[in-house]
Amino acid sequence: MQTDRGKVLVESIKRLLRRNALPHLRKIVNKTHAADLSAAFRSLSLPNQHKLFDLIEDIEQKGILFTKLDEDSFLNFVECLKLEDIVEVLENMPSDDVADLIGKLPEEKADAILKKMEKEGSEEVEGLLRYGDDTAGGIMVPDFIALREDMTAGDAIRSLQKEHQDVEMPFYLYVVDEYGKLVGVSSLRQLVVVPPDRPLKNFMTTDVFSVQTDMDQEEVAKIVARYDILAVPVIDNTNKLVGIVTVDDVIDILREEATEDFMKMAGVGSEEFVETKSVFRNMRIRLPWLFASCVGGIIASFIIGSFQAGLSKISYLAAFIPVIMGMGGNIGIQSSTIVVRGLATGRIHIRDLWSVVMKEFSVGLMLGVTYGLLVCGVAEVRYSKAMLAVSVGLAVLCSMSLATLSGSLMPMLFARINVDPAVATGPFVTTAIDIISVFFYLQIATFLMGL
Repeated sequence: MQTDRGKVLVESIKRLLRRNALPHLRKIVNKTHAADLSAAFRSLSLPNQHKLFDLIEDIEQKGILFTKLDEDSFLNFVECLKLEDIVEVLENMPSDDVADLIGKLPEEKADAILKKMEKEGSEEVEGLLRYGDDTAGGIMVPDFIALREDMTAGDAIRSLQKEHQDVEMPFYLYVVDEYGKLVGVSSLRQLVVVPPDRPLKNFMTTDVFSVQTDMDQEEVAKIVARYDILAVPVIDNTNKLVGIVTVDDVIDILREEATEDFMKMAGVGSEEFVETKSVFRNMRIRLPWLFASCVGGIIASFIIGSFQAGLSKISYLAAFIPVIMGMGGNIGIQSSTIVVRGLATGRIHIRDLWSVVMKEFSVGLMLGVTYGLLVCGVAEVRYSKAMLAVSVGLAVLCSMSLATLSGSLMPMLFARINVDPAVATGPFVTTAIDIISVFFYLQIATFLMGL
């Protein structure tokens, strides 16, 4: 949801565009951060987007705007830009962001841009494009500070002043041997407080947290978050330092991964948000997930149909089906959400499978007793049928306890077989719970009421 300030900005830009008040608009645009302008971009027509873009004077702000646009908006926008204008913006952006944007472009256009870029910049970008998009190599910055271990503190400071003025993350100084292999790290603070003639190898930290180029970006983000570091070095299979992943990229990764998990848990896949896709594409994404719910509903209808004779004798049995299914579904989603999020953040591990499952089952059992008694009392007051009340109460108990069992067990089992546990929630858990709830309710009622 947009903030009040964001809404005012968007409305002001739209109003000035309608009036063609370009001088006033230019002042606003160049006083506003590109990240805020990106919100206005989404609500403007393509011609107005280009008009706004042309008013931005700072080339670096144009680059930030590129990175803040979603994939479809970016592709539509750059389609009408001259190749030279795109290259000019990309050459003033960090290599990792450039690689990410070029990876979204059609192959022909991407090749044309790389040919036009300066040789050094295009080589860095091509190097990053060799790695998978979701790996440490794909998101790393190849521009970092690497100093030889035999260099003194004084020499290192002079090197920083001459050669490393534009480095993105100057807080960590990585120390390498003569072959470029990572051997240690020093903070900028350490460097300035030691005597200038002391070699780096005498005060550097040798216990360095590093990641391999092929490590999944989510694992990289977990390492940065766990150890509270601003950047993590990336090494190849020979331990050679090839780049760093910085905390700003980690924030983006955590947001993307959390969004992806919640989209999967809602049963809409891991695609972008609804407003960025066509109606038919959204339908195609949701179709298979809803099919699981449909199949579950059909199975539940067959189960109810098999008890049709009993239901026709005591029609008020059907009155409690919604509450039993609803209570089971809600608590099942709660359990699965807790487990999926715990697995994603590292707070829950697969080795804890049975302790986690039994804990959730115990919670479900206690809540089942509480709400079972409540619904049992309502049934007794409403219909004055003791066996009906007991049947409903036991059904609620079974539904809620088994719901927590399946809601916690399914994600853990999916994780154990290396399948994304987020897919176990949403349609799969609720469908399973609906079937279990209906079956146990009608089975208990049949047994106790002699149907």
